[in-house]
Amino acid sequence: MIDLADDFIPAGSGGRASFVNIGERTNVTGSAAFKKLIMAGDYTAAVEVARQQVANGAQIIDVNMDEGLLDAEMAMTTFLKLIAAEPDIARVPVMIDSSKWSVIEAGLRCVSGKPIVNSISMKEGEGPFLAAARLCRMYGAAAVVMAFDEQGQADTAARKVEICGRAYDLLVADGFPPDEIIFDPNVFAVATGIEEHDNYGVDFIDACRAIKLRCPHARISGGVSNMSFSFRGNEPVRRAMHSVFLFHAIAAGLDMGIVNAGQLDVYDTIDPELRDACEDVILNRSPRTNVTNTERLVDMADRFKGGIQAEKATEEWRNWPVAKRLEYALVKGLDAHVVDDTELARQDAVRPIDVIEGPLMAGMNVVGDLFGAGKMFLPQVVKSARVMKKAVAHLLPYIEAEKSEGASSKGRIVMATVKGDVHDIGKNIVGVVLQCNNFEVVDLGVMVPWSTILKAANDHNADMIGLSGLITPSLDEMVTVAAEMQRAGMTMPLLIGGATTSRVHTALRIAPAYSGPTIHVLDASRAVGVAGAMVSETIKDELVQRTADEYEAIRVARANKGDSKLVPLAVARANAYRPDFVAHPPVAPHDRRVVLNDYPLDRL
Repeated sequence: MIDLADDFIPAGSGGRASFVNIGERTNVTGSAAFKKLIMAGDYTAAVEVARQQVANGAQIIDVNMDEGLLDAEMAMTTFLKLIAAEPDIARVPVMIDSSKWSVIEAGLRCVSGKPIVNSISMKEGEGPFLAAARLCRMYGAAAVVMAFDEQGQADTAARKVEICGRAYDLLVADGFPPDEIIFDPNVFAVATGIEEHDNYGVDFIDACRAIKLRCPHARISGGVSNMSFSFRGNEPVRRAMHSVFLFHAIAAGLDMGIVNAGQLDVYDTIDPELRDACEDVILNRSPRTNVTNTERLVDMADRFKGGIQAEKATEEWRNWPVAKRLEYALVKGLDAHVVDDTELARQDAVRPIDVIEGPLMAGMNVVGDLFGAGKMFLPQVVKSARVMKKAVAHLLPYIEAEKSEGASSKGRIVMATVKGDVHDIGKNIVGVVLQCNNFEVVDLGVMVPWSTILKAANDHNADMIGLSGLITPSLDEMVTVAAEMQRAGMTMPLLIGGATTSRVHTALRIAPAYSGPTIHVLDASRAVGVAGAMVSETIKDELVQRTADEYEAIRVARANKGDSKLVPLAVARANAYRPDFVAHPPVAPHDRRVVLNDYPLDRL
C-alpha cells in the first residue's frame, strides 16, 4: 500500500507516519465525473474510479450517493456489492457517506469487514445522536462524529472542542469504544474574501491539538478539499493548499483526511512563493505586503494554472461605453470608478432600476457563468458582490425617492436559506435585486427551520416564500418546507433557487409535495420577472399553469424512462394467464396427517 504520509511529516515535529488517506472521488457531490457515471448507470466505469483511488494510495474509500434525482439507496447498495467483488478494492475499508440514515443503513448491510459511518451528529439533539451511535455499534461500524450540535456547525476552535468533548462523554458513557470514534471538526473554506473566514484554518489545527488531549484514543478526520473550495478550477493551487494544510494539521493530531489521493504534492517540492502564500492564508499570518493574504494568493493563482500568465492591468477599459465599464468592473471586482459609472448610467436611464436590471445584472450573470465553469474563484465572486452592493447603494436613494413619489410596494417575500445550509451569497443578491424592484424582502438569514419560515410568512402576510440552498441536504429540507406548507393549508407561491437546485428536482421532488404554485428560479436575473408574475392579476395564472404543465411533462418523462420495452398496464392485464381448472383439475395432495377425533384422554 502506498503511504503518502511521509511527505507531510515535519522534521523534528514528532509527526506520525500513520496518516490515513481517504479517497474522495467516489462521491457524487464532490466529483462531477463520478456523478455522471452513476447517473448514467455506468457502474463498471464507476468501479474503476474506486480502483484508481486505491492504486493512488487511498487506504479508505468514501462512498456518497446523495444526489437529489438519484435513488441513493439503490445506487449505494449496487456500488458496494460491485466493489466487494473486486479484491484490490475490497481490501480497504469503506466509509459510507450520506446525510440520510436510510442510505447509510442500506450500505451497512452490504459491506464486510469494518465499515465507517459518515456521519452522525447532535444536530437533532442527544437522543437521536445516541440512537444512531447504537445502530453503528449494532452493525460493527466506527462512526465519524461531526462538530455539529443543536446550535449549528462549530466554526471556532472553542466550539469545536466543546461539541466534540460533549459527544465523546456521551458516547463513552453509552459504551461506544473510544477508539472507534472519529471526530470531524469541520474544515471550512479559507481565502473566501470574507474576513470572518480568515481564521478557519487555524481554528481547525488548534482544535485538533485540544481534541487529542480532551478525548483519549479518539481519531480526527476532515474533508481536506473543503478548505480550498475558493480556488475551484485551479488544481495546482488547490493541491498546494492541501499539502500545506496537511503538513500542519497532521503535526497537530489529524489522523486521516478525505482527499484525492492521486493529487497530493510533496511539501518540499511546492514552488516556494506559492507555498509561502498558501501558508500565510491557512495560518492567517500578518500580510507581507499592502494587500491581504487572500488577494496575494488570488493574484498569483493564474501563474500556476497551466502556466498562464496573469493578465496585465490596463486602463483601456475606461474608454469603453459605460454599460460595458460596469460589467467589466463587476467581473474584475474593481470598485474605484463604480460609483461614477453608476451615476452616468443612471443619468442615461429612464429609471434608476434600469441600471440594476441592465448593465449591473448583465455583469453579475457573467460572474455566475464564470464561477459555474470553474474560471472564477469564490473570493473573486465575493469582490464582485461587494462592487454590486456599492453600485446599488448609490442608486438606492434615487429608488427610494421614486417610491415616495407614489410608487407602492409590489409585494412582500419571505426569503431564507433552509435548515442545514449556511450559504447566502446568492440569496443576498436576489434580495437586493428584488428590493430595488420595489418588493419588500423579509430575509430570515441562514439555517432557518421550516417552522420559522412558515411563521414569518403568516406574521408578515407574505405574498410568496423564497427558499435558497447551496448543498445537497438543502434539497430534502426544501421538500420538508413544501410538505409543511401543504399541511398548514397555505396557497402562496413557493420560489426555489440556489446552486444545488434545478428545474428537474423541483418538478420531481418539491412540487408534488405542495399543491400551491412552486417555481424554480434559475438565477437573480429571473427572480424579478417570476416574483412580478406571482403578484400580477393578469399573468400569474398563465405562468403557474405553464410551469405546472412543464413539471408534469418532466414527471411523465421520468416515469416512462427505461420502460419502453414494457406494454401498457391494461394490455398486460388483458394478457394475464387464466388457468382452466375444469379441463385441468388440480391434483389433491396426499394427506400424510393422522387425524384423531374424540381421542380419550385416559389413553394418552
